[in-house]
Amino acid sequence: MEIQLDCLPCFMRQVLDASRMATDQLEIQKAIIIDTAKLIQNYEEYKYSPSVGREMHCIVKRHTGVSDPYKDVKARNIKTALSIYPSLKHFLFKKKDRLYWALKIAATGNIIDSAIYNDIDVESQVEKELDSEFAVCDLERFEKLLKDCKTLLIIGDNAGETVFDRVLIEDFLCLNIIYAVRSEPIINDATAEDVCASDFNRSIKVLSSGCNAPGTIIEECSSEFLEIYNNADIVISKGQGNYEAMSEQKREIFFLLKAKCPIVADRLGVHVGDYVLKSNKYGE
Repeated sequence: MEIQLDCLPCFMRQVLDASRMATDQLEIQKAIIIDTAKLIQNYEEYKYSPSVGREMHCIVKRHTGVSDPYKDVKARNIKTALSIYPSLKHFLFKKKDRLYWALKIAATGNIIDSAIYNDIDVESQVEKELDSEFAVCDLERFEKLLKDCKTLLIIGDNAGETVFDRVLIEDFLCLNIIYAVRSEPIINDATAEDVCASDFNRSIKVLSSGCNAPGTIIEECSSEFLEIYNNADIVISKGQGNYEAMSEQKREIFFLLKAKCPIVADRLGVHVGDYVLKSNKYGE
């Protein structure tokens, strides 16, 4: 997915937020902003928005010496998500269309996104968002593939959102499930350490994709990940960053997310704030 001009102000806001998390020294924050402005002057050299995001956050890390500026944010979001996990399970228990609402719970977790919302009250927001239905939902196609599915690959997004994904995963424990994460800390994206803190079932294989961008860039992924990605019966991709990097892939992928910016929403044919479960191949 091509980077648009509208992405540039978002880049600058995001890196300013990150710089303030990493240091309170104004001169260092200023240096980060200046270097980022130089970077995005050449944004057309980058194929994906997550590629620019990675370079921006490398600038923050280099200037501040802080390898994980969002560490405390991630820990707090995981703690909050775990505290509401029982209510998520109860919410699902009451629903008749269990698959639909398990997927919707996982999608609702996508509100935990420090690249977009840096001051969200997760618990109160979840209460407002949980009952919202999908604007686009390729559930029929998903159910069809699920009948013969043996291996399910879920490409995770953010720490804390991982707990919402856990609710979905617990309905699929009869399958061989692989949960893919970032290879190292970037924004508030989930790493293997964050998944461990989210109390996943031990039968779930947690795998680093080999990519350290805030979106899964297939060309940079490890051979182990690619083997699973190419052969999985179903692939679910969580979040906007993964969508931006993977929306043009040839294999079928189910994108599960909340559309949080006008560019992504327009590409998906929905409004900002809508929830989506969309196959990139269904209907072709």
